[in-house]
Amino acid sequence: MTARIAGMLTVALLAMNSAVAAELNAGPMDATLRGSDGKEVVLSRWRGKPVILFYEDRHSTTLNSPFKEALFARGKEQGLLDVAWVVAVANLESYDFFPARGIALSHVRAEEKKWGIPILVDLKGTLGATPWNLPTKTSSVLLLDGSGKVVFRYSGRMKEEDMEAFFKALGTLLGGETPPGARP
Repeated sequence: MTARIAGMLTVALLAMNSAVAAELNAGPMDATLRGSDGKEVVLSRWRGKPVILFYEDRHSTTLNSPFKEALFARGKEQGLLDVAWVVAVANLESYDFFPARGIALSHVRAEEKKWGIPILVDLKGTLGATPWNLPTKTSSVLLLDGSGKVVFRYSGRMKEEDMEAFFKALGTLLGGETPPGARP
């Protein structure tokens, strides 16, 4: 009986891991979103270097603050921000109506200036749909290689071990380990 339960659990875990692995092994990903100016922008614009992509709704922007702080600290210390793109995508699907859209875009422009990175907007739920299938009510962090293939994906609050897994994946893409950075 115990062997049978263990076997069923193994099959369930393999099936779940296969789905995640299939998603990570998918080819290059692309999407058409909008810039904070309202103009269409394709994600493939950032090909050629690894892309660190954040996808968040307005209630989730601080969920992974410790990770963002660690990323920017390592970025400054080790020059990571010179060898990888950082792109944020704001899920504004619930604000795609007048006058809310204009107010939301104004806020996004202010955040772009504050952080110095491009913040795209998803007004149609594009990254929540196939083939991306990202949850729309949390913070998601993705790492894409230079061709646009997803090599790391995490949704929700990242724990220390998740952050280290991300930095290890980024180090692999960059041809070496990214040493642990000082915590801000």
